[in-house]
Amino acid sequence: MASTVDIDFPVDGILPKKETGAASFLIKYPDFDGRNVLIAILDTGVDPGAPGLQVTSTGEAKIIDLIDASGSGDVDTSTVAEVKDGKVTGLTGRTLVIPEDWNIAGGKVHLGFKVGYELYPRLLRDRIVKEHREATWDASSRLAMAQASKALEDFDAAHANPSQEQKLERENLQAVLDVMTDLDKKYNDCGPVYDCVVFNNGETWRACLDTSETGDLSACAVLASYREERQYRTLSKQDMLNYSVNIYDEGNTLEIVTNAGAHGTHVACIAAGNFPDSPERNGVAPGAQIIGIKIGDTRLGSMETGTALVRAMIKVKEYGCDLVNYSYGEASHWSNSGRVTDILSEVVNKHNVIFVSSAGNNGPALSTMGTPGGTVSALIGVGAHVTPAMMAAEYSLREKLPAMHYTWSSRGPCHDGALGVDISAPGGAIASVPNWTLKCSQLMNGTSMSSPNACGCIALVLSGLKAGGISYNPYSVKRALQNTAKPVDGVEVFAMGHGLVQVEKAYEYLCQYERAMESKVQFTISCSGFGQGIYIREPVDLDKPSVVAVSVEPVHYEGITDNDEKISFSMQLSLTCDAGYVECPPHLEMMSVQRSVSIRVDPRGLAEGVYFTEVCAFDVKCVEKGPVFRIPITVVVPASRSAAKDGEVRYENMSFRPGQIRRHFIHVPEGSSVAVLRVQSCDKEKSCRMLLHAVQVMPQYQYKKYEFEKFVNLADQGETTQSFNVVDNRTLELCVAKWWANIGEVTLNYTVTFHGVHPTSNPVIVHGADGVCRFDVRSHLRSEDINPTVTLKTLTQPLRPSDSKIRCLSGARDLLPEGRQIYALELTYKFSVCKNAEINPDLSLLSDLLYESEYESQLWMLFDSNKQLLGTGDAYPHQVNKQYNVKLEKGDYTILVQIRHDKKASLEKLKSVILLLHYKLASPYTLDLYGTWQAALTGGKKLGSLTVRRTELVPVFTAPIPDDKIPMAKTASPGCYLSGTLNLLKEDPAKKQETKSLQCAIPFKYVITEAAKKNGKNGKDKSKTDDFAEKTPDEKFQEAQRDLKITWLSKLDVEDPLYGELLKEYPDHIPVYLARLNALDQEKDRAKHIGEIIDTAKVVLSKIDKVSVLAYFAIKSDIHADASQTKVKQEEKKSEILTALLKLGTAQADVLFNNWQGENVTRGDLDTTMVELAKWTDLTDTKVLPLSIKYAMVCEHYGRALKLTLKQLEDKPSKDLEQKLIELYGKLGWDHCTSHFSNWLLVKYPPSYRPF
Repeated sequence: MASTVDIDFPVDGILPKKETGAASFLIKYPDFDGRNVLIAILDTGVDPGAPGLQVTSTGEAKIIDLIDASGSGDVDTSTVAEVKDGKVTGLTGRTLVIPEDWNIAGGKVHLGFKVGYELYPRLLRDRIVKEHREATWDASSRLAMAQASKALEDFDAAHANPSQEQKLERENLQAVLDVMTDLDKKYNDCGPVYDCVVFNNGETWRACLDTSETGDLSACAVLASYREERQYRTLSKQDMLNYSVNIYDEGNTLEIVTNAGAHGTHVACIAAGNFPDSPERNGVAPGAQIIGIKIGDTRLGSMETGTALVRAMIKVKEYGCDLVNYSYGEASHWSNSGRVTDILSEVVNKHNVIFVSSAGNNGPALSTMGTPGGTVSALIGVGAHVTPAMMAAEYSLREKLPAMHYTWSSRGPCHDGALGVDISAPGGAIASVPNWTLKCSQLMNGTSMSSPNACGCIALVLSGLKAGGISYNPYSVKRALQNTAKPVDGVEVFAMGHGLVQVEKAYEYLCQYERAMESKVQFTISCSGFGQGIYIREPVDLDKPSVVAVSVEPVHYEGITDNDEKISFSMQLSLTCDAGYVECPPHLEMMSVQRSVSIRVDPRGLAEGVYFTEVCAFDVKCVEKGPVFRIPITVVVPASRSAAKDGEVRYENMSFRPGQIRRHFIHVPEGSSVAVLRVQSCDKEKSCRMLLHAVQVMPQYQYKKYEFEKFVNLADQGETTQSFNVVDNRTLELCVAKWWANIGEVTLNYTVTFHGVHPTSNPVIVHGADGVCRFDVRSHLRSEDINPTVTLKTLTQPLRPSDSKIRCLSGARDLLPEGRQIYALELTYKFSVCKNAEINPDLSLLSDLLYESEYESQLWMLFDSNKQLLGTGDAYPHQVNKQYNVKLEKGDYTILVQIRHDKKASLEKLKSVILLLHYKLASPYTLDLYGTWQAALTGGKKLGSLTVRRTELVPVFTAPIPDDKIPMAKTASPGCYLSGTLNLLKEDPAKKQETKSLQCAIPFKYVITEAAKKNGKNGKDKSKTDDFAEKTPDEKFQEAQRDLKITWLSKLDVEDPLYGELLKEYPDHIPVYLARLNALDQEKDRAKHIGEIIDTAKVVLSKIDKVSVLAYFAIKSDIHADASQTKVKQEEKKSEILTALLKLGTAQADVLFNNWQGENVTRGDLDTTMVELAKWTDLTDTKVLPLSIKYAMVCEHYGRALKLTLKQLEDKPSKDLEQKLIELYGKLGWDHCTSHFSNWLLVKYPPSYRPF
């Protein structure tokens, strides 16, 4: 008999609502379920077909609009065409049959096209590529390869001693097999390509995507903008990707809305999903409606952009949204400022929108808040909590653990002293995901999930307030949430904020204190020397008390506060603080003006650790409503300097239970540059999963600048060694945490050892023009064994724009409130690649900024010479796992950059901004280092391993890189630089790590100078000069006159008598005949002159002694005195022979292939020409390839023709060659290749650049 079966599934933990009081609130107030509340979901996009997102609890449409603010779904439909006989030619070249019932106004349609994969999320694309290959390629490809192999085997069996013609036949069979094998290896699916048709039917604009890819539009959906009819369709049954459309600019722009990932749909379902038949799976606010705004750009793998966020805020204002949920964010260099930050704050401060955002998933170290959720004061930042019910239902843990915060949930305080996390909510859920995932639901966790849970809770509150006619605003709601949140025992304030959101308490608070004096007021806190709070962390601030001037300014909410209320605003406040190390005045009288108070913080006497407190301001007339404002104070006290004795700190017998975090604050010894962390497990029976996290806070730098984070799995009695950079004389937080779901306790020993080998400058920059350069190395802590090495891995080329223009962006989606139209600066950069390379474009002035930038975006798109989009990038080019790296082949390229702002003058400043192209070197270059100036100058003994004693100074010298050793010399012009790393320690722990981290390396740059001028090769010119000098002036004049006339032969009509005159006067001068051949070859009606071409080419060949020329080139070396002159003459003769043979062979091939009558040319004649040509050059030479291809076609050797055409395409890609290849695939019966590469033709050669 099986053990007892528990049939009571813990459904409460699937999408948690009990912990926040949402479940009990809905029982008490069932009509306050979010109805009459509109939530904007700013995310990867929302799938309207996902379960739970069709209707609200009252039967209204759940999703009232779907918008792609990123631009990744945009199609340029500005091409207008007239429908004739019910048909129009689409931009793909397909004939589109227009259904009669479209009722097109004016008979004209707008045309565009879209590559299907540009609409696909990455995971969907990976699936469809695999499935599409299996369905359309693999079987046909295997059959073609098998047939080719069999044909080749049969041929070899039947022809033991093949003739010359049979050898060509075998070469053709081999080529068929080689090409098919190569195509199979290089298979790359471009996906479907859809024609897009936009038209007006007299009532509204509509759009149709030719998802049939056949031009039969009667089988395709016709959609209006989603907000008008709320319709969507599925691209195909295979992909199950739902899409909707929006139409802008009088039909000139079509926006196709899909999603860039499953994240947004999951978030929307947590906030407001509604399951009438399974209410236990409901989101928090099933009665709320949503707007899905896609801010994740599919071109960037779903990363957000400033452009998308600004457009999203325009839509939020346009629709009058009540709430915004934003489960996105990045690290920023400073808090609470920047253009995007200002616009996000504006919708809160001016348009009555409550903005809820995730705090970030970068904990557990302190000061790891994401932007905007944790660092923008207008927003509500939400941390992620996990409860026992969630552990049972979502994670199926075998043991019951207490409630806690997820290990990775970001912690405050912000760098400017603000607490960062305002409230917390459950940070995991099993909720709906898009249909294209082929799942109904999925478990996801993160502050991305806690934010919509909190947002849904607030929607319940607002639903109740609206039903009761209770006034509210973002300031009053945020204060209510903070003052009613429920702290959880054992969870620190930096993770939890003020506590878990409590729905009913927040609702009651807002009802009770609706008319409170401060209800329409936000108190702006500014602490001199800090920011929104007081944050004392560094050793220099701990030796004496800090007296901080704090200004408090009441800001009345715009639009709802009248002047009488501002005048009457007056509050008497009691200031309290429960920390003995803080002193503050006991009272403060507030009115509608900024007031200042002085706060004294004395950290002396505090033990090592972190301390948090608040100065809370209470209304003396109503203390029970809680603080009206708070001044957060954080003090971090590192271990004493003596704790790092001999540069080492030890922690022994440190026990950890699931989710436990131990923080150690260390004063990094002076002169330290590297920390080595060694962790050992004392447990003899079980393994453990640990998170090692170290952070140093630096002014004007995001926390990631000096962050180390590593998950490690320690076996029983196992150990790990990690290393990372540190900054001396600053506080280092070392955070060791046991993963929250890793059951069982463990005991660890760990040590931190500091090393201190420094160069005199960091980074080290060497200029090639300086010759021998010196930098010094010093060890500050102890004697160190060093082995300095410089490894250069990147060549950086700076580019100035070749063109710039500022456009006023038309249309409502780029129009900010108060008529502020956005302008776009569009920059064009041109460059060429000499050979295959991998590059990373970087608009370095702006690219390390997003929310804090003074501009909206820095989006770039890279195109080849045919306008095919090859790559896209925006902010953080060095932090996205090479996402922006683009592999390029030899050729010419264009990068278009767009920067946006509503002030034209701000864009004018950037019209000449430099773009950096970072080229990855094919192999790293090691720069030689020397111990003396003389050795560097003479290339003597290189610097090897040595010991640097404490405080000893060791000079290191570099010599210029020789011109012939400069990597990528053709690209490396003056102003370019090579970059890499300088490693000093002989036993660098980073080199031993599996991750091959470069964190212990010092940045190194080598600036390239102008290369030496090469001496010209004068031999050839000298021989010509000597020949010319021997002639009389009259002879020189006659030759010059003759040569001038010859150059005019190709410019004049072929019937012009000049050729006859020259021929009569110079019957043996070969250039006359060659010029005539070129002239005839260029004629439009070349076929009429084909006979003369053949005859003239034969004349040329007859007038040159080919045997003597061949004999000359058979000589190994010529030691005669006039050898250089002889070589020039023989090279000229060889060139003349090659030209004549090429003209002759091409003409013969054209006659035979086109079956031109009247010319006595046989296949044998062409064979003879090709045999002769093979004596002089390789038949696959670039100049010969066109003839070789024609020869193969004449022989009906389509495999050879295909292989040669592919080689020609590699040298010089063109649409004509691609079309010839498609024809050849057809001749070989490879229909799968014909279809496959026909689609690629549309992708590779678009009619215009893709819009931003």
